[in-house]
Amino acid sequence: MKLIPMKELMIHAMAHNYAVPSFCAWNAEVIETILKVCQRLRSPVILMAGPGEFQLLRPAANAAVVRALLADYKVKAALHLDHGDSLELVKECVNAKFTSVMLDFSTRGFEENTVALNKVCRICHPNGITVEGEIGAVGRSDSNAVEGSIGSRLTDPDEAAEYAEITGVDCLAVSIGNAHGAYVRMPQFDFERLAEIHEKVNIPLVLHGGSGTPDNDLKKAISLGIAKVNVATELITAYRSSLLNQWNTKQNLWVPIAQGEAVKEMSRVVEEWIIRLNSNGKA
Repeated sequence: MKLIPMKELMIHAMAHNYAVPSFCAWNAEVIETILKVCQRLRSPVILMAGPGEFQLLRPAANAAVVRALLADYKVKAALHLDHGDSLELVKECVNAKFTSVMLDFSTRGFEENTVALNKVCRICHPNGITVEGEIGAVGRSDSNAVEGSIGSRLTDPDEAAEYAEITGVDCLAVSIGNAHGAYVRMPQFDFERLAEIHEKVNIPLVLHGGSGTPDNDLKKAISLGIAKVNVATELITAYRSSLLNQWNTKQNLWVPIAQGEAVKEMSRVVEEWIIRLNSNGKA
């Protein structure tokens, strides 16, 4: 199948009470593993990569791999730039024909954030590319996280509404007590805040830092406008733990075989998240 705009997936999710899983996808083995599970469970999916993942595959190469693999699968998928850190990187992903981009200027001032995202929308919308912005700031729950700001700032509902109107973004990442990385204690989501944001902002909302979130919180968040949930840390942990276990016990020192075992562990995480977000059977 062909890649489709992320906006289409999220609008369908909002109308049918589920969220689309957005999985960190950094190489061909990981991408194909995700696609296999999504096809089996008939789930839509967002494949995301950003500055940390582009150390392996630059946007053009990443997009080429995704398109080559997706041709063999019947999966509704979008390719998303996650936490883009510059307009230059956004343009690189646009040229690579990503179907969604995020420019994360959440740590900048309101005016700088809105002006930049409005510019991104003017570049992307004529090409049918979805744009994600962030207002407030989703921080990091541990020192291993590579995304998000050092500190958190909760999203102000009135500011979110103004931001969405000025920028024209298609979806909005919010900060309601969520964080990137592995939670050292259970997150305390501000659902009253999320409900107010949902009431004031008439576009799909995004939950960053999905890994480790309790099921009940996920269900409530989905009922209040969350249509996309980012999952990275749990995938990385499953993959890394498998490799460490194999190599510490002197098993599968031949790297391709070890990676083959690692993606099997990761596929279990993908399946769990599809079921948790109720996206199975939706594609």
